[in-house]
Amino acid sequence: MNENIPIALEARNITKRFPGVVANDQVDFTLKKGEIHGLLGENGAGKSTLMNVIYGLYTADEGEVLINGEKVEINNPHDAIDHGIGMVHQHFMLVPVFSVTENIILGSEVTRGTTLDLNKARQDISRLSEGYGLKVDPRSIIEEIPVGVQQRVEILKALYRDANILVLDEPTAVLTPQEADDLFRIMRELTEKGVSIVFITHKLREVMDIADRITVMRRGAVVGTTTPQETDKQGLAEMMVGREVILEVEKGPASPGEPVLNVTNLSVNDDRGIRVVYNVSFEVRKGEILGIAGVQGNGQTQIAEALTGLRNAASGEFSINGKKMPSGSPRRLIESGLSHIPEDRHRHGLVMSYAVADNMVLCTYYESPFARGLRRNHQAVLENAKKLIHDFDVRTPGPLVNTGKLSGGNQQKVIVARELSRPVQLLIANQPTRGLDVGSIEYIHNRIIEERDKGAAVLLISAELDEIMSLADRIAVIYQGEIVSIHQTDQITKAELGLLMAGSKL
Repeated sequence: MNENIPIALEARNITKRFPGVVANDQVDFTLKKGEIHGLLGENGAGKSTLMNVIYGLYTADEGEVLINGEKVEINNPHDAIDHGIGMVHQHFMLVPVFSVTENIILGSEVTRGTTLDLNKARQDISRLSEGYGLKVDPRSIIEEIPVGVQQRVEILKALYRDANILVLDEPTAVLTPQEADDLFRIMRELTEKGVSIVFITHKLREVMDIADRITVMRRGAVVGTTTPQETDKQGLAEMMVGREVILEVEKGPASPGEPVLNVTNLSVNDDRGIRVVYNVSFEVRKGEILGIAGVQGNGQTQIAEALTGLRNAASGEFSINGKKMPSGSPRRLIESGLSHIPEDRHRHGLVMSYAVADNMVLCTYYESPFARGLRRNHQAVLENAKKLIHDFDVRTPGPLVNTGKLSGGNQQKVIVARELSRPVQLLIANQPTRGLDVGSIEYIHNRIIEERDKGAAVLLISAELDEIMSLADRIAVIYQGEIVSIHQTDQITKAELGLLMAGSKL
């Protein structure tokens, strides 16, 4: 990119402290006019904190922000909007039962006298959407349109308020590959019209594909700024983690045996009692990984909860090694050889106020050698923790440290250590690397492959299509609570999977 292009946004020496943590440490960042600047970093690196300072959600302890070369005061999002900054959050800020128009004008209503002028607002939004290539029907209800279109609405909300600087926070997290490609097209068209974009992500491939420049953060500080022409995914991964990382999963062909998990006509309701999984049937065999691919919110969470005893099934059944399993009985499932890496490690995986050592025996605390009758063997619990901390490379000051004080990656390693340290017949891994840095992802992927190669059946549920494609031997596609097809991984492309995930047929 031309060095003479003017700077649209500059952050100088931004420092933001929270109790016990320096989230941003004298961070410098520049965004040129009409560029896409990728902001890359592992979980907790400080990239979202920096953007929240720029958008006025946080107030910096030190430093300053400049727009078009002039220092500005941004104390809240209204100030940011007044200065032409818009932010599209990972979790959309939309009212599901409102129309597209009502969501876009919310807080900036068009009136005729004292009456809301929806007709003029619709006309303005139509002109805006056509001008920027963001095709949206202003009359559509948010809950009735696809996720990719909802994201367009969020972008239009910012453009409607005259934003010429857009911050997109993990914008592809809930999109199919086709929707992500469409978003990238829109981003390019926006920059051609003079909009400057900050693209926050942890996906190396995407930032290499779309960014003009890339800034990498690690532990609250900027490691460096580069361009896709000057680096590659390997180089970016090493900048993020601070060491060499093996990005490609190394695995041999599967040698599947007899079915371990058989699921027959399983239907599951959500917390509201509404059916979200419909008559799902599949099997996972010994020595193979079956991946479930789908856009988040299509019933994957409820399937995993039903199969791990965290939720009662509405109908249907499942068996492990030919034995029918009771619904809603986690202990019985664990004793049948089930290991579970849950989607939400804080809610279902760990007791954050417990020590690392205690979390490592949550499933077996009542068994020998950790207990004799009603008496706990604290020394056995401690020795078990020391061994697992070493074997699974858990970075902790010690086994008696509260688990809540560990990083997200190390909390996940505590779960993986506990779940894989006992004999595993069936491993259900639900979003096993969500929010983790590339180093932790590399480690957990290798452990999952090891379990497969030792003969475990693995059910992998992930919203990351790259993860499904690299780990799974077979892939089941889920759409609106139904398994629509199952494929050998080497016989289907990512583009074809994306179409199936969006409800299309091949």
